Amino acid sequence: MEQLSCQTPTMALKEIWVHLLAYNLLRMMMAQAALLTDWLPRQLSFKHTLQLWNAWTHYGAGINLEKLPHGLLVLIAQQRVGNRAGRLEPRAIKRRPKPYPLLIKPRAIAREEIRNYGHPKKLK
Repeated sequence: MEQLSCQTPTMALKEIWVHLLAYNLLRMMMAQAALLTDWLPRQLSFKHTLQLWNAWTHYGAGINLEKLPHGLLVLIAQQRVGNRAGRLEPRAIKRRPKPYPLLIKPRAIAREEIRNYGHPKKLK
């Protein structure tokens, strides 16, 4: 959820709620898997759980969320994260600026302008 893809405030709110729901569902699966192994849920890998869930839903259509398959929970519990004491990460974004301007008009109008006038010259 790095960037919201919608344009209206109501849809932005819905998109945020969907992300929170998905996050909580994944954490619930991690908690259920941790109960099987007597580990803490934070000792399990969130990324591993997300990748397993994506693969499971892709290959196993028709999953009933009320009763998660035991095999999925066992697979989630296999990947543990180590003790990351002293882990320090900078809170900065390493995103590089793009050499192109933002598209601030409808795509059809921008295409028509390119057909009529060509691509704009690159500024140095």
